[in-house]
Amino acid sequence: MEARDVHLLTRLAASPTRWWRSALVVAFAALAVVWRLVRADLGAPPNLELVTAATFAATILLRSRWAFVVPLAVTVVSDVVLGNTAIALFTWSAWLVVGLGSLLARNTTGWRRVGAGAAFGVAGSLWFFLWTNFGVWLQSRGVWYPAGPEGLVASYVAGLPFLRTMLVGNLVLVPLAAAVTLLVDRLESSRALATSTTAHPA
Repeated sequence: MEARDVHLLTRLAASPTRWWRSALVVAFAALAVVWRLVRADLGAPPNLELVTAATFAATILLRSRWAFVVPLAVTVVSDVVLGNTAIALFTWSAWLVVGLGSLLARNTTGWRRVGAGAAFGVAGSLWFFLWTNFGVWLQSRGVWYPAGPEGLVASYVAGLPFLRTMLVGNLVLVPLAAAVTLLVDRLESSRALATSTTAHPA
């Protein structure tokens, strides 16, 4: 492959498909919002969510540090419809940290990206569980739970079924989102190569 072909492939990968990646991110985010709104009506278990998968996909597809706002935007938009909960400060800040954590995986490639997706799904679920259940205890200590350490432990125990659902869901959905981004990469590479071959036949 000549130097001009390498330059063409690089240019095609960087420019013409940018709208496609942005459109996919919007689609992922919109799906996450809609799912939050209809999940209860469909009888799906609480904490089976698409926000983590949408966040991972957005980070990989955009390769921009601003992708970290996706989970916060999804949560805020859907909460406007659902109504803010008493621990909105903790849920919103939890998703903000999840978004920031996703930036660690934005340059992963190949099957390492799928593994990173699984790890991100587990880490995000555990963080969300620990932080939001701490918030539940902090804001309801002396009312729902005792004010001491035993109350905090009780809050975590009560949240275990929600953690299980979130963990299982993210162990499937986030690697699946990673696989979708790999497919996008492959399609873009194939398109760029085909364009290069057409423009510069042997």
